Amino acid sequence: MKPIAIIPARAGSKRIPNKNIKDFLGQPLIAYSIQAAHQSKLFEHIIVSTDSPHIASIAKQYGAIVPFLRDQCLSDDFTPTLDVIIDAIKQCSIQANTPICCIYPTAPLLQSTHLIQAYQLLESKSPSYVFIATEFSFTPLRGFILEDQTLEMLYPEHQNIRSQDLPKIYHDGGQFYFGLARTFIDQIPIFSPTSLPIIVPNHQIQDIDTPEDFELAKLKYQLLHHAH
Repeated sequence: MKPIAIIPARAGSKRIPNKNIKDFLGQPLIAYSIQAAHQSKLFEHIIVSTDSPHIASIAKQYGAIVPFLRDQCLSDDFTPTLDVIIDAIKQCSIQANTPICCIYPTAPLLQSTHLIQAYQLLESKSPSYVFIATEFSFTPLRGFILEDQTLEMLYPEHQNIRSQDLPKIYHDGGQFYFGLARTFIDQIPIFSPTSLPIIVPNHQIQDIDTPEDFELAKLKYQLLHHAH
């Protein structure tokens, strides 16, 4: 079974209007995810699930297919990614043992080599999912909140421990999740004990939620590709 990539790309985005197709160093943002999937040479199909004919048209220009338009009930701010992937699996009648890679459309730093590495891990180790992660740049165990201008440590038991002596803590890189179709259909949590992360340096990932994130992603992209 050759893997299938599914890219969820709805039209609505509040903080960065039209984020998925916003110009990123000369190309629509979604183009980078489609191109990384093509460059990996892993996938039988690269499917974009969208509610927008405009996004569908752009996705097709870059070599993805859009076999259906996603229902509006699966296109709001609160729709879980798993629901969107399950919908695409059903819409396209994908068999349960097919490897599926959910790739976010906002991952310009995604590298095809990481997709290949993830697929190899999925095949050899049979985890629930394989995904990209990175270490927090500063430990959240030393974090605090401000309530009515009053500082409160989240973990006061750690306040006198040197940060280098605290355990390393990692977070999702927000690029892709590779698993079998049945794993998505069964709604196995992505961050389960049976999943495997690929740990990468912080400069190779960037969550894009704000205009500042968008600009930072550009700097990281230029750094990454200049280094190559």
